[in-house]
Amino acid sequence: MLVQFTLMTDPLRIAAGDLEADAILEAIQSGRRVVVSITTLGDEHEVTLRYDGSVYYCDTPTRLHRHESEREMRTCIRNMGYGASPSGE
Repeated sequence: MLVQFTLMTDPLRIAAGDLEADAILEAIQSGRRVVVSITTLGDEHEVTLRYDGSVYYCDTPTRLHRHESEREMRTCIRNMGYGASPSGE
């Protein structure tokens, strides 16, 4: 029996607003998880962003959001403040 292991890449850890949405999407599309530190009502939380090859996920402390397209994920990243505003906006 041949057993093949895939090494997990360490997640990219950032604070909300550190990277633009394009950089976050590039990281998760390459198979890396992005862990975003956010502060809500004075408490610090982590949100994990990931992509399984067909569905994008935002794993928050209270729920798992699913996004079917890159456009939906980009909108979520911007609306939730996980990514920095692009230069010039």
